[in-house]
Amino acid sequence: MAGGGKVYSFQEVRKHSQRKDCWLIISGKVYDVTPFMEEHPGGDEVLLACTGKDATADFEDIGHSDAAKELMPQYCIGEVDAATIPAKLAHAVLPAKGAAAAPAPRASAGQGVWLTVLQLALPLLLVAMAFALQNFAKTKTE
Repeated sequence: MAGGGKVYSFQEVRKHSQRKDCWLIISGKVYDVTPFMEEHPGGDEVLLACTGKDATADFEDIGHSDAAKELMPQYCIGEVDAATIPAKLAHAVLPAKGAAAAPAPRASAGQGVWLTVLQLALPLLLVAMAFALQNFAKTKTE
């Protein structure tokens, strides 16, 4: 490990999320992939999309070659302190620098009431239609 076993907090690693300064967390290790950005076969956008979170699942889902895995030690600068990783880290799109963060959309209480009414009324309507169709078919055959 090139970093001499240094331990970084999740918050510190998360700060490095730019093209000219990009760190990733994979399997508990911290990688400074900045020098690899232009060489990455998937492009730098793929690497940037994996910043600010534990990228282990993303890395494993791709099915990297053995050659790619052999390159990893030269970019390893340390480990992440597991105690600093949020228990439930949701993927968040970070706003561009200088841009105000957009508020999260909220469902109004009225929408929830209508959804509940539809969930209850639709099955009842289907049962009523089936019953009417059955009675209509009986009267036609008699």
